[in-house]
Amino acid sequence: MLKKTFLLVFIVLIGFAAQAQSADSVYNQYLDFNLARFQGENDRLMGLGENLLPVADKLPEKARINFYFAIAKIYDDNEQPQKALIYYDKVAAAVPDYYVVHRGLGYIFLGQAKEIRNKLYASNDPAVTKKLTEDYNLAARKALPHLEKAQACDPSDETLDEIKSLYINMKDTVGLNTLDSRLKELSKHCIDILEDK
Repeated sequence: MLKKTFLLVFIVLIGFAAQAQSADSVYNQYLDFNLARFQGENDRLMGLGENLLPVADKLPEKARINFYFAIAKIYDDNEQPQKALIYYDKVAAAVPDYYVVHRGLGYIFLGQAKEIRNKLYASNDPAVTKKLTEDYNLAARKALPHLEKAQACDPSDETLDEIKSLYINMKDTVGLNTLDSRLKELSKHCIDILEDK
């Protein structure tokens, strides 16, 4: 009986040690990823990040959120907006006042709206025009809250012009006329740096 108890305790301890090593190994991968990022080793970043993605859930929460933002930015910079959206969304859900992630999300949705707008301008078919108008409005409505948060926390003439253009194109005078009050309210809670510890 004593041998069985000792064996069981030994197996449990080995399990804990293996789990700790696994978490340490994942964190070391995260540190390698960050080192490459800060040293500007862009050729290695995508590979390091994608190797870390399947085990990122083993990172401490703040490190994981920081990693998700970094990998989203890498995808965004490499013109892979659909992949970037996945991780930007995770960051925005975890840290809703982090305006930098909202800028990323807003500009991805704005890009989608502009693509639809270009198709809309080229369309002569009323049915297609109606559908494209609905699609444009949907993309614009996705972009606006993110762009407004970014604008409220870090004002930019370019972003403000894009916001106003979306409201004008949607013929939403109420949204346009109430923009200043929304920006003022949104500016009360802004986070500009993610912590990873």
